[in-house]
Amino acid sequence: MDSLFSFLSNPSFWIAAVLLFALKKGIHFVPQNRGYVIYRMGKYTKTLGSGFNWIVPFLDSVAADRNLKEQTLVVPHQSAITKDNVALMIDGVLFIKVIDAAAATNNITDYKLATTQLAMTSMRNAIGTMELDECFQNRAAINAEIQKAMLEATQPWGILVLRFELLEITIPASIKEDMERQMSAERQKRSAILTAEGEKAAAIAKAEGQKAAIVLEAEAAKEQQVLAAMASKESQILEAEGKSAAIKLVAFADAEALQTVGDAAATPNGRVAVNFKLAQSTIDAHKAIAKEGTIVLSDGRTGDNVASTVAQALAVSSTINHA
Repeated sequence: MDSLFSFLSNPSFWIAAVLLFALKKGIHFVPQNRGYVIYRMGKYTKTLGSGFNWIVPFLDSVAADRNLKEQTLVVPHQSAITKDNVALMIDGVLFIKVIDAAAATNNITDYKLATTQLAMTSMRNAIGTMELDECFQNRAAINAEIQKAMLEATQPWGILVLRFELLEITIPASIKEDMERQMSAERQKRSAILTAEGEKAAAIAKAEGQKAAIVLEAEAAKEQQVLAAMASKESQILEAEGKSAAIKLVAFADAEALQTVGDAAATPNGRVAVNFKLAQSTIDAHKAIAKEGTIVLSDGRTGDNVASTVAQALAVSSTINHA
């Protein structure tokens, strides 16, 4: 006990204890993506970055520990009125990052609360410049406008607004029913337009098909007429050629017959046959004249009529033979 008392009463022990405590107060290991804001006797001195850091014990103190990572802030439901006086309930989410730990500590009391309130105000202002239809159609424009407005306002706080997203836009029940009726009417209108366009296209296609069919039929009829004309022409040509060949054959036959008769008439027997044929023809002619008329001209020698006629025929034949 006496030794412990003597050890504690030793000045060296107290000096060593003070030094150890001072070292503990002066040495700081700052984690990654953190920023320690240091005050010296109540005045901002510096910001400690990640890693090993040393401050003056008892004079310097860590006033704030700021998170330098990207942070998410939820903007609660709030009421906003559009340009066409429609009350909406909107909410959103905000993504921010502390880029200056000292400014986020010295220039603003609670940067998270201030940023959330600023986002709510910016949302109401952005919704107030648009009509109801634009609010649903231009969400990206609303998000960009809110982000732009907040970037300028949060710069003195050392806060960077990365992006803003609208989560939900709630409209009154009556407005919702009107919108549903409008959407139903719009769908019916589009359906009617599409039906009319379909019927129009079908009618055009049908008319074009009929036109093509008529053209094809006309072309087919024209081809048939051409083929028929060609066939008729060929038939006429063949018929003419056949007639020509027949006439030539008849002519050749007549020529050969005449040649044969002539050759036969040149002989003595042939001349007798020709004379006989001529006499027979003359007798037949006199008989025909006698049958047709009641008056018969004669030379007065009726009994010798036939013999005379035969004699005349023989005389004619003899004259022909001499010729």
